[in-house]
Amino acid sequence: MPRIVYVNGRYLPYARAAVHVEDRGLQFADSVYEVCAVRGGRFMDIAKHLDRLERSLGELTMAMPLGRRALEHVMREVAARERLVNGLVYVQVTRGVAPRNHAFPVPSVRPGLIVLARTRNQDDHTARQTDGVAVITVPETRWARVDIKTTALVANVLAKEQAANAGAVEAWFVDTDGHITEGSSSNAWIVNTDGALITRAADRKILAGITRIATKKAAAAGEIRLVERAFTLAEALAAREAFLTSAGNDIAPVIRIDDHTVGDGRPGPVAKSLLQCFYDVVDYEPAGR
Repeated sequence: MPRIVYVNGRYLPYARAAVHVEDRGLQFADSVYEVCAVRGGRFMDIAKHLDRLERSLGELTMAMPLGRRALEHVMREVAARERLVNGLVYVQVTRGVAPRNHAFPVPSVRPGLIVLARTRNQDDHTARQTDGVAVITVPETRWARVDIKTTALVANVLAKEQAANAGAVEAWFVDTDGHITEGSSSNAWIVNTDGALITRAADRKILAGITRIATKKAAAAGEIRLVERAFTLAEALAAREAFLTSAGNDIAPVIRIDDHTVGDGRPGPVAKSLLQCFYDVVDYEPAGR
């Protein structure tokens, strides 16, 4: 459990951290967020996460709550106060506090900002990479702009709960054309029977994951052929390998999809190869003060 949380200009004990009842993030999920991994006391690709945060805010015509350097300082301060070595730093920006009305407040109000950090269970993290994970598939039920990293995640929550009840760690969404879009909190990848690494192009049907970008760099470094296109559930079931990527998991091999075993039921050589160079292609910056 975190000890200190930054909320709207104040570093507060976790038990006292709260937002106003009419914060638009609470009322409407009128907010965006980022999750940046910390490994060995260093932020992983923090600049890319902040780039994506600014993009999400721009898509919702929402202002940055602080200057970029000031926001980085807050993130580092929270990580330092939590003595974070391996974990995640969560940043959420809301449109702010205003009387409940669907339209944007006029005049505009000050954006809200929450920053908190959590330590990652390294044993669980390593086990997922070493042993692989199971996923289930669910119908695509989300809104049409999942490329914006908003907190409107109820469809994702329901999918993740369905996965947990099935003994899986993730749910992959399948659209009406039979294509896998992505996971409830991850991007989806397969290695097809020809040995090509396939993941969906970053269109509006997926979030352009920062870990996804690093994985593409790892594939290029390892001279692994990458194809960015939509792939079907049938292709995934016939694949040699599958894996998912996210800030919380980095690269986690998928060994089962629904009731189907992927490949030989063990993490495959492509996923292992990517993991070997993944941490070498990430950009690191100190997480502490």
